[in-house]
Amino acid sequence: MADVLMAYRARVAAGVLTRDPAQETAAARLDDLAKQLRRWNPDLWFSKAPRGLYLWGAVGRGKSMLMDMFYAHAHVQKKQRVHFHEFMQARHDFLRRARAERDEGQDDLIALMAKDIAEYARLLCFDEMQITDIADAMILGRLFEQLFVRNVVIVATGNRPPDDFYKNGINRQLFLPFIALFKDKLDIVELKAERDFRLERLMAAPIYYTPLGPAAKVAMDEAWMRLTHGAKPKATSFEVQGRRLDAPRAAAGCARFTFAELCERPLGPADYLELADRFDTILIDDIPLLTPDRREAAARLRILVDALYEAKTKLVCSAAAEPAALYAEGVQSFEFERTASRLMEMRSKDYLAAPRREAAAVSVAPA
Repeated sequence: MADVLMAYRARVAAGVLTRDPAQETAAARLDDLAKQLRRWNPDLWFSKAPRGLYLWGAVGRGKSMLMDMFYAHAHVQKKQRVHFHEFMQARHDFLRRARAERDEGQDDLIALMAKDIAEYARLLCFDEMQITDIADAMILGRLFEQLFVRNVVIVATGNRPPDDFYKNGINRQLFLPFIALFKDKLDIVELKAERDFRLERLMAAPIYYTPLGPAAKVAMDEAWMRLTHGAKPKATSFEVQGRRLDAPRAAAGCARFTFAELCERPLGPADYLELADRFDTILIDDIPLLTPDRREAAARLRILVDALYEAKTKLVCSAAAEPAALYAEGVQSFEFERTASRLMEMRSKDYLAAPRREAAAVSVAPA
């Protein structure tokens, strides 16, 4: 049964997707892996685990969408799909706890960590694999080696070929064995779609809807469906500086929030930087008029917009007024003029077409 390929073709037939030969080829490769996983019994020592797969290509080509389809049709009892950055945060937390509790060396602790992972995930799917941190680079080789020993199948997406992982990083020569291991254990598939489907969908309709009301709500719902290819949203959460940050609706590299969820809670620059790093596109519903009594929420919106702007994360929103009229009077109305200007620029073709910046390049001034 060709589940992944059938699911892709069904969306094309329904008009949700435009057929792309490169996407269809990648769907076929993932479909083949799904078939191998269906035949594999990880509880039998003689049942050989299939090779994993790394799907890479430029932003907006449909990698996350295809991963969604594959994960939904991967018939493995123990599986996990996780953003790569979230996965690495959890690994560092595991090592910190283990060092406090055990008098063992780093290699023994990493083996223990791999054993723990294998107990709940025989199929491990990473979205947006990006290695820019030396702490991540230094444990990945040993961790993946231990995962492969335990027959954990890894499927991942990313924007770079493996040979460009941790490019120009500190002590990169120590990281090269991981790249060799990665290429040896996973099939490397480039998604060569020439069209940036995310950009096309962003430019297919306005991305700033005003005034608020039923029409804006319908437009935001349609934008969400268009950008996520109709994928079912799911709640996700991740840790930021020891606190949990929730994204109640996430799919296909996008996240959707209300203004209240993002700006009327005690969130700060670190939270907004994390969102800008983690998601390609953010949708915000119901930005109100920022009257003087909402000055704290207005300050958070300024920081949020700065984070998204510097990362070149795309923004779709509904608001009570055009940007220049959102915060016309108040203590921070002068400072908000830059935010209004950026909100206008973020609707431009040049901004929408701009490539995303690496996480390390993102910075936001304090409120």
